[in-house]
Amino acid sequence: MKYDVIIVGAGPGGIFSAYELKKRAPKLRVAIFEAGHPLDKRRCPIDGDKIKSCINCKVCSVMSGFGGAGAFSDGKYNITNNFGGTLYEHIGKAKALELMKYVDDINVQYGGAGTKLYSTTGSKFKKLCIQNKLNLLDASVRHLGTDINFIVLQNLYNELSDKVDFFFDTPVKTVSVKEDGYLISCDMGEFECKNCIISVGRSGSKWMESACRDMGIATKSNRVDIGVRVELPAVVFSHLTDELYESKIVYRTEKFEDNVRTFCMNPNGIVVNENTNGIVTVNGHSYEDSAMKTENTNFALLVAKHFSEPFKDSNGYGESIARLSNMLGGGVIIQRFGDLIRGRRSNTKRIEEGLVMPTLSATPGDLSLVLPKRILDGIIEMIYALDRIAPGTANDDTLLYGVEVKFYNMEVELDENLETKYKGLYIIGDGSGITHSLSHASASGVFVARRLTPDAE
Repeated sequence: MKYDVIIVGAGPGGIFSAYELKKRAPKLRVAIFEAGHPLDKRRCPIDGDKIKSCINCKVCSVMSGFGGAGAFSDGKYNITNNFGGTLYEHIGKAKALELMKYVDDINVQYGGAGTKLYSTTGSKFKKLCIQNKLNLLDASVRHLGTDINFIVLQNLYNELSDKVDFFFDTPVKTVSVKEDGYLISCDMGEFECKNCIISVGRSGSKWMESACRDMGIATKSNRVDIGVRVELPAVVFSHLTDELYESKIVYRTEKFEDNVRTFCMNPNGIVVNENTNGIVTVNGHSYEDSAMKTENTNFALLVAKHFSEPFKDSNGYGESIARLSNMLGGGVIIQRFGDLIRGRRSNTKRIEEGLVMPTLSATPGDLSLVLPKRILDGIIEMIYALDRIAPGTANDDTLLYGVEVKFYNMEVELDENLETKYKGLYIIGDGSGITHSLSHASASGVFVARRLTPDAE
């Protein structure tokens, strides 16, 4: 079968590529190949009752399928160039912001109306943070919530379903360069296209690395973020989250001068498992529906590690730490902050007697046996620093889940059009290594779709 455009991956980059292509050029023949399930079949078997921990499904419904890994996130679209990727280095800061705002308009149109757009710009908390050696980054953030995010994605799928050929549960094996386009191979056979957009996300990092190697596309090592997810009473951070919702706060440690940052803050949310290539890590979700809110807030504390020559496998380093956690805890480990400081492992009794009721069933343990000392020291410093702007953060009963790892793809060599050295082959989203967020990935999809349809201007 022949198509004008084949998109590999149905995450935000792939979805917004398809949306913009069909909006601007309805007659284009477009197909999307996705390794995971359709949105309505994406169900994690963990129910907290019969199944309490990850059972290593063949395809992780949390990480793959229509909507990508962001489908079951809490739907935070950060509109900023200060974090979330380096898309602006390719297309310019003004264009990147313009496209992120365009994506926000579409999300609102397809079910996000009524959700709130928060902003940290001009916030009184910026001064408070600076006074305590913390840096609150400027951004606007649209919080859809996990529930509304799902509705937006369903509406986008309904919009595209009769305009685009979807191939779910169909992982692409190879992409081959032909004289007049590209050949996509999978178990269903071979498909040809004039242009190919690859948008495989973080879960496709190993596939992307292999594909670049086979096609001779240059890559360079990226970073890996390693840390823990903090869970505490929502009232501790309510003065921040009520006004800002998502606060990206950076702290430079005194001991090693490493940057530790907050990430993915979920007011009144839950902590969840995440499975990436068979490795169980931790993440967080939150809901817009008040009936689904909890009394806890959770957020990640991450330390970014960049590696110099000769070491190139930053993801492998993160994986080894996550595997050690899985080995010791059979999955995710949970520890009270007070126990960590006292140098003892947590146990079920101390956690049950604490002030914070865990929202994820995890194995009580000792994170100091898992995380490297430099990273753990930085996290502890950060918790004490946050305690100065949100008293109660460093309470003994604050819960730490580990490990949380954010894997980044090898950064692929792309030009200012997000095009590889092969004409018509584009790599977008988190699979490219240049975007690390829903908004940046979506914006990159719109950008490439517009490049492919210049006559529609």
